[in-house]
Amino acid sequence: MLKIYTHTTQSSYETAISSLKEKLAEKKFGVLSSIDLPEKFKEKELEFDGKFTILEICNPFEAFRAVNLNPKVVFFLPCKIVVSKKNDVGIIEMLKPTSMISELNDPELDTFALSIETTLIDVIESIR
Repeated sequence: MLKIYTHTTQSSYETAISSLKEKLAEKKFGVLSSIDLPEKFKEKELEFDGKFTILEICNPFEAFRAVNLNPKVVFFLPCKIVVSKKNDVGIIEMLKPTSMISELNDPELDTFALSIETTLIDVIESIR
């Protein structure tokens, strides 16, 4: 079963995104892409009322290590963090790496995923 981690923040939507990028960089995670979902919808003339940004992130050193443990890990890369605003409340969410990796039934990968998950939760929780 897939599990989502959710954190609320008092930071503005824009500040939450920029702070996340900064804190992720400190942990050697790069932002591969930042997708403003409502803007993508607008490009297709679809109206969406809300704020939603998907950050696709990766630590290349950890990704390399994971792929060497089990090449099927590539199906779970890159990690994603979603920043949204609902009813004037900032929300930061991610699919827990442990819930995805557990599908491979590999205890060594489970330990690895927990380490990544803990790091990402620490980063997310640092956004107040």
